[in-house]
Amino acid sequence: EDIINLIEQHLNFAYSSRLPVLVVAAAYEAARSFLKESVLPIHGHNAADLQTGSLGDLEITLIDEEKVVTAYEMKTRRVMREDIDLALIKLANYSQKIDNFVFITTQPIDPLVLDYAKTVYARTGIELGILDCVSFLRHFLYLFYRLKISFLDNYQNLLLQEPDSAVNQPLKVAFLANRQAAESKIFVD
Repeated sequence: EDIINLIEQHLNFAYSSRLPVLVVAAAYEAARSFLKESVLPIHGHNAADLQTGSLGDLEITLIDEEKVVTAYEMKTRRVMREDIDLALIKLANYSQKIDNFVFITTQPIDPLVLDYAKTVYARTGIELGILDCVSFLRHFLYLFYRLKISFLDNYQNLLLQEPDSAVNQPLKVAFLANRQAAESKIFVD
């Protein structure tokens, strides 16, 4: 829970819209050898999916393959039915079929939108999910308990590699300070 609290605090800072991408990418990187999946290079924060030809903010492939099997779209607002419809249009125009399309949000999930998302598989054969970022991370850290420090190190590395236009310097410094304070507390207790 200390790691969850650290990341949740970081997600609550201003100008943190890029952070959910880094959370999910760090989780995949930490569990790469177990999942046999990897994250394709992350596109620029301001690059639209149409410009990059990507399906979402993160694209996941099987290790040593190029075919995207899962795409993640991050939202710092509620996921709307229209977001699902736009994703379906994007998927219909994509040259290959993917297995999963997942929305990650930092806001509460509307049950009606979740019910609509459940109908996608029957129509397309694609699993479409909507998860909140903190719950995704909590489940990941319970499932891969022994990888928690690897996750945290990956998150920090991805964070520090981001250009200031995507994650500003004060946001980077805040994470480093909060991580140091959290680790100091753990060793003192």
